[in-house]
Amino acid sequence: MTDKNTTLVPEEGWHCLHLFYRIEYGQWQLLSREEQNAAKTNLASLVQEVRATESTQLLTLSMVTPKADLGFMLITPDLHNANKIEKQLSLSLGADVLAPVYGYLSLTEESEYITTDEEYAETLAKEQNIKSDSEKFAEAMNSFRERIKHYRHERVYPTLPDWPVVCFYNMSKRRGEQRNWYALPYDERRKLMKGHASVGREFAGKVKQLITGSTGLDDAEWGVTLFARDTFQIKAIVYKMRFDPVSTEYADFGEFYIGIQLPLDELFRRLQL
Repeated sequence: MTDKNTTLVPEEGWHCLHLFYRIEYGQWQLLSREEQNAAKTNLASLVQEVRATESTQLLTLSMVTPKADLGFMLITPDLHNANKIEKQLSLSLGADVLAPVYGYLSLTEESEYITTDEEYAETLAKEQNIKSDSEKFAEAMNSFRERIKHYRHERVYPTLPDWPVVCFYNMSKRRGEQRNWYALPYDERRKLMKGHASVGREFAGKVKQLITGSTGLDDAEWGVTLFARDTFQIKAIVYKMRFDPVSTEYADFGEFYIGIQLPLDELFRRLQL
C-alpha cells in the first residue's frame, strides 16, 4: 500500500486536469446569504492557495453553452495534489452545489516527432548548402538547439497564457481496417506530423496549443487545449487542421468545450452567484 505522504510525480511532465461543472441553482438558493458569501470566500481562498503551490497553475473559466457553467484547468506535478485539489474544488461551494459534468486527466509531454540534430544538420547541408565545418553552420545549429530546448520545455513544463478564450477537446488516432495510424511506419507518421505541425505554425501568436497525453489515463489518447484572444482564431485553426491528412484520415475528435478566463469576482457575477 502506498504511503499517503509518497509523491506521485511522473518522471517527466505534469498532470493536467480539466474539470467542468454544472451549478445546481436550486441547491444554491437554499443557502442563506451568509452561507453563500462563506462559500464564495472558501472557493476564492482555495484558488489563491492552489495558485501559490509550487509548479501549479489553475485557470477559472466561465463555460459557454449549457454543457457546463463553471470550469477549471489545473496543472500540477503530483497526482496526490491534483486529486486533493479536484475534491476540494468539487465541494468548494457547498455540498451538491457543483455537479461534475466532465473531467479529463492527461500529462504534459514532448512530441515523439521532434526534429533531431542530425536531421537539421542534413537540412542545412542539402537544402541550404551550408558546409558542416563552417561558422555559419555552427551558428545555425546553436540557434536550432536553443529553439528546440525552448519548445521542449514549453511542451513539458508549460506556462498557461492569460488569453481569454479556452477550447478543450480530446482526440485519438484511428485504428480502423482501412486507416490505422499505428500500422503506418514511423517515417511516414513523422512526415505526416511535420505537415500537420506546419499548419499549426500558421497561427503562431494567434493560438497557443497545448497537447497533453492521456493514453492509459483517460478515454482518448490526447487532450488538446487551445488558447486564443477570440473565437474566430479557434474556429479557424480547427477548421484548417481538419483538412490536413493527419486529421481527415486518422483523427477522431471528442466533444468541444469553450470557456472564458475570468477573475473570480467577475466569474461570480457572470454565474449570478
